[in-house]
Amino acid sequence: MRKFRFFLPLVLGGLLLTQCREAQQTEIAAESFYQTELFKDVQMRGIFEDSKTFVDLRRDRSFQDLERLYLEARDKSGFDLQAFVEEHFKDASRKPSGFKTDTTRNMYEHISGMWEILRRGPDSVNAFSSRIPLPEEYIVPGGRFKEIYYWDSYFTMIGLVSDNRMDLAKAMLANFGHLIDSLGFIPNGTRDYYLTRSQPPFFSSMVNLLVQEDSTIMDQYFPQIEKEYAYWMEGAADLELSEGGMRAIRIGEKSFMNRYWDSSERPRPESYREDILLAENIPTEEGKANLYSNLRAAAASGWDFSSRWYAREGEFASTQTNELIPVDLNSLMYFTERLMSEHYAKKGNAEASLQMQVRANLRWEMINKMLWNRTEGFYVDYNFVSNDRCRELTLAGVFPLYFNIASPEQAEAVKDKIMTDFLKPGGLVSTLRFTGQQWDAPNGWAPLQWVAVKGLLNYGYTEEAREIMQRWLALNERVYKETGKMMEKYNVQDITLPSGGGEYPTQDGFGWSNGVALGFRDLLKATE
Repeated sequence: MRKFRFFLPLVLGGLLLTQCREAQQTEIAAESFYQTELFKDVQMRGIFEDSKTFVDLRRDRSFQDLERLYLEARDKSGFDLQAFVEEHFKDASRKPSGFKTDTTRNMYEHISGMWEILRRGPDSVNAFSSRIPLPEEYIVPGGRFKEIYYWDSYFTMIGLVSDNRMDLAKAMLANFGHLIDSLGFIPNGTRDYYLTRSQPPFFSSMVNLLVQEDSTIMDQYFPQIEKEYAYWMEGAADLELSEGGMRAIRIGEKSFMNRYWDSSERPRPESYREDILLAENIPTEEGKANLYSNLRAAAASGWDFSSRWYAREGEFASTQTNELIPVDLNSLMYFTERLMSEHYAKKGNAEASLQMQVRANLRWEMINKMLWNRTEGFYVDYNFVSNDRCRELTLAGVFPLYFNIASPEQAEAVKDKIMTDFLKPGGLVSTLRFTGQQWDAPNGWAPLQWVAVKGLLNYGYTEEAREIMQRWLALNERVYKETGKMMEKYNVQDITLPSGGGEYPTQDGFGWSNGVALGFRDLLKATE
């Protein structure tokens, strides 16, 4: 069991320590089913086209009993693995609602109608399910994603607020507060196989979003902001110079940065076969474990997957997420530190406010020193192992504008790069490389469009922001008219073609695309 220490003298107390330990115990128990022969055989034989399907099914008994039954039966003549699975596993997700797009409604009316289709919860507890139950209602992304996801939900909440659904937005925030209180952090999604990692920490941004509608929200959820911050900075005080622990990295005597991290070195249960096959040419078990760890960390980033994480061009198996200091993550952490400092000051805690302000200032300095590529005029990730900036240009480089970290001169350079290199007929492409990965060209993703547009607006680039919004919404509307659906991602390069790439087909639904479309509708009106 790891020792948990926190480097700031914040009043987090023994409760959080206990919760973190309990989360680790849950994590160990949750992984047990994913170590059974039954699980491995089902996934490796490709019983289901999508590996995620199996881990989301509900068992009819304990996994120990299922494993025993399986081991007794599998070598008998005529044994049928698929029949065994069908007998003992069921799809417990909501059955199809019979929903059909009303072609008389425009895209925005369609989105308003989709909230009820995508609404789930409250959940009941079931020991034979991978689902982490939530006490309040929530919105799922859609398609294969039948549970709540962390960073998706911030952008979904933007749409809920725009659509005057504060009831659902507040319920979602309450669920995330519950996860922090019960687990010590917010997992990637509400499945037990996600308990080894989080996602981009947008919780403080969620609180800040709803504060605009309800001023009591900050006081209500500030303890959870503190706890999540402690999770991301866990072990920082014990690090040597230029050393990475889990999620924290010490840079110099006083500065800390963060990285994406997953505490497991096994193949991801929801992509078990894919991970095993990707690692099959790696000769050592240590090398395989290292790849699995890096793939999991990339999943924690939300960018799963992208050439952004490659050590060698074109080589998926060279994914090196653990070695990188990501510009998006550290911009989010800067915002949390600044918000915490401001709230401590409002509450009269001058010492805590100063500590967090110093930490935010140091992170601001490191972002602009380490992550700013003067030659490219753009923010990039940094490899703290090789002590070098990454060459890959990605839309993660717009996050410092979103959080007002860039100087006016830096913002202008980023704006120029966005409009000349990233802007395509349907909006902004995620990276400039075509690799077949879904977070690379030619795909554009709603959350990155939002971050880029708001970042440009922060620095007065209204015309450019409007151009991006108009192109993106025009593509959304064209696809909606042709399919009756909002998609997870879009091909912004060739708007006559669908998006693609990655481990699974393009999904429809779709939470964050819905949210950003409504948000852009409001921004266009506000910037006329």
